[in-house]
Amino acid sequence: MAGLQADSPTPTALTVHGTSRLLEVVFSDGAAFSIPFELMRVYSPSAEVQGHGPGQEVLQTGKREVGMPALEPIGNYAVKPVFSDGHESGIFSWEYLYHLGANQAQLWSDYNRRLEAAGMSRDAPMVAAGGHSCSSH
Repeated sequence: MAGLQADSPTPTALTVHGTSRLLEVVFSDGAAFSIPFELMRVYSPSAEVQGHGPGQEVLQTGKREVGMPALEPIGNYAVKPVFSDGHESGIFSWEYLYHLGANQAQLWSDYNRRLEAAGMSRDAPMVAAGGHSCSSH
């Protein structure tokens, strides 16, 4: 989801709701989504979360209360959220935000399934992974 397709919807409004921890996004095709910060954080497109290839994803926990003190524009194609837990390396393209908004139910289901398989809960503290020294984040 790196490049923006010519016919892809683009945001006409982005609103950060700090108290409810939601990013409200209205797109040019009329679609409107309220995306929880937690969902954005656990599905961050960064290497820190996604790894560098299939099977290297890092299951994120303890993000239910994560805030977003800043949302920085990246050109005309993306935003970079700054999360209250210090994570700020994910660049969310318009296409990726649309994907998160449109597929929330499935993404939550997948996340809960991965948590259950790992014997974890959403509120469990993150356990530091040992030995990873990626310079891209």
